[in-house]
Amino acid sequence: MMGLNIKQMVTATALTALTTAASAADIKLRMAATASATDQRSVAMTEVFAPAVADFAQFEGHWSNSLFKQGTELEAIARGNLEMTITSAQELAEFFPEFSIFTAGYVHRDAEHQKRVFAADFMQPLKQKVEDELGVKLLSVMYLGRRHVNLRTDQEVKTPADLTGVNLRMPGSDAWQFLGKALGANPTPMAFSEVYTALQTGAVDGQDNPIPTVKDAKFYEVTKQIILTSHLVDLNYIALSKKAFDAMTPEQQAAVQKAADDAAESARQKQLKMEDELASFMRDQGLKVYEPNLAAFQKTVQDAYLNSDFSKTWVPGMIDQINGL
Repeated sequence: MMGLNIKQMVTATALTALTTAASAADIKLRMAATASATDQRSVAMTEVFAPAVADFAQFEGHWSNSLFKQGTELEAIARGNLEMTITSAQELAEFFPEFSIFTAGYVHRDAEHQKRVFAADFMQPLKQKVEDELGVKLLSVMYLGRRHVNLRTDQEVKTPADLTGVNLRMPGSDAWQFLGKALGANPTPMAFSEVYTALQTGAVDGQDNPIPTVKDAKFYEVTKQIILTSHLVDLNYIALSKKAFDAMTPEQQAAVQKAADDAAESARQKQLKMEDELASFMRDQGLKVYEPNLAAFQKTVQDAYLNSDFSKTWVPGMIDQINGL
């Protein structure tokens, strides 16, 4: 009788192990994203997130729009055809106009402020709305970098008034052109591929981008200064199918949340380090790199948005709560 009980126990244990293995194999987390495989966001998901959930889930990264066309990932999750993506406030604003607040200038001050805004209580209703109406859970926020003003001219810029008459290349959409005007400049729409020559010839006086882009595009060869306006602290969200999340055990859910937070923090710190190193690189190239009166820029730009149609979709009082952090 004792032998039979032991045999039954061994059999039950084996079946449990097989069931657990099958459950782990059944949890497949496919991520479709625009980022390339070498992008800091992709690297963080592959090297930090994936190993952290490997005990119960199989993570698959599909980069450079290899699985879904850019802009269709959220709909794919809503339809049940995808588990994860790295999405933007701009994309979420297509479904929920309230998210357009995070596309405006000087809403986030820096990477740390961005993280605190995402974790704030006043963000919970927005997150819940995305879950309830789109079936997408926003796990964590990823830092993409700070956009600065980069000029070919010598004049010192301390306030938006100092940019009066400056022809500043900005992307061509209405939202980008509005931001350029709010900064005090004369925004000039132009394809990115034309910017280097335009700076070289004086067709434009400057452009705005994160410092890594200034280096990659070699704009430092044809400009004289970088004003650290930080007028847009860009972001992405790590997004997960709510259906996939709800199918997990509480322990698995906690592990997924921690893995997402750790991946976002890893990418954040690497991006910040790169920005700091490249600021020194720019100075070594002979460019002036300095910070203007950020309070003056923030007030001028936010006042412009608050008096525009853009702010009509924002949650009342949210900009004050964000500033209060």
